[in-house]
Amino acid sequence: MSFQQAIAGLNAASRSLDVIGHNIANAGTTGMKSSRVEFAEVYAAAASGTNSVTGGMGVTVGSVSQQFTQGNINSTGNALDMAINGNGFFQVTMPDGSSAYTRAGNFKKDATGTIVTSSGAKLMGYPTDAKGARTSSTLQTLAVPTGTVPAKQTSAISANLTLDASAAATTSTTDLSKYSTSLTAYDAQGLKTEVGMYFQKTANNTWNVYTSVNGSAPAASTPFQLSFDASGNLTSGGTQTLTLTSPNDPTVTFPVSLDLTKVKQVASNFTVNDLTQDGYTAGQLTSLTIDDSGTLMATYSNNQTQAAGQVAMVDFRNPQGLGITDAGYWFETTASGQPLLGAPGEGIFGSIQSKALEESNVDLTAALVDMMTTQRAYQANAQTIKTQDQVLQTLVNLR
Repeated sequence: MSFQQAIAGLNAASRSLDVIGHNIANAGTTGMKSSRVEFAEVYAAAASGTNSVTGGMGVTVGSVSQQFTQGNINSTGNALDMAINGNGFFQVTMPDGSSAYTRAGNFKKDATGTIVTSSGAKLMGYPTDAKGARTSSTLQTLAVPTGTVPAKQTSAISANLTLDASAAATTSTTDLSKYSTSLTAYDAQGLKTEVGMYFQKTANNTWNVYTSVNGSAPAASTPFQLSFDASGNLTSGGTQTLTLTSPNDPTVTFPVSLDLTKVKQVASNFTVNDLTQDGYTAGQLTSLTIDDSGTLMATYSNNQTQAAGQVAMVDFRNPQGLGITDAGYWFETTASGQPLLGAPGEGIFGSIQSKALEESNVDLTAALVDMMTTQRAYQANAQTIKTQDQVLQTLVNLR
């Protein structure tokens, strides 16, 4: 009598229970992808060249394949947590210098500010300029910016104002504050330079503009003139150049362009619609965010925002051909094909959801049902052995 079929069934069921148990054990593992056992029948072929077969020889485990379906995305609030919504993997560099791939986006920073996984693998990405435009296709390790953003000297001021067409014309400079506004500019060291603008109607459709720098008397400045047409549109004087002085040293001056081309004159109260300037003081890093394209945006204490790199994405023609190792890392094999590089949201690649993690795609309910089914299969194969033993015992006891 042959026990081979039952033994093969027991081995296959045992292997299946191993895989199911592994899935259940990792139901809470970030980015984990469940596996399934794929069985195959075993037959003993007859003589070569014929199509006949003998009885089945049982079952074998054809393969254990991973299921790369999307896991649920859970919000965490942690700035460096990232979830991939769609296809792709994060590329990381292992401590030994080799490349690996992962779906687990629970990143953190090490002592040097480098963005790493829990096991110390470094996250790879693309370098960018301050606005987030990619500057190279060569991957590099991504890091949280350190240090400060240097101060920027103001070079341009823009004002959008509405002047009162019904204002009385005057040439007196005793009180220029009725129609005035001010803003803060910055010198090369980031020191605040206060700039005031004072508007005086001198005739119909004509205004003088006086300026004040660092608290100086506006009447002492040399005014420039704004002229308007009958519809209240500016016809001249909209582009000027101011000379500002550093509050730290009055002998240090710097030119600033002044754009007043959006100023209008209508029968309305004096209104300041918008005032902008392009300088700022030095700033310290206050927060880091990651957008859907995987771009790291650093925000500083001076309200400036600068990009600090972009997360790279990798995919494979055959993800199920990837090799797998501890801590949920995959590695390239000949079966997977070479990695296809890209960025989040481009082509076949999914987007990045920041402050969130992709949960394991293990369905606990289905796993428990599979476990019960596999247990029954194991019991049935054991019963086959028991029946075979009883039949064999009957033969032995024949007299």
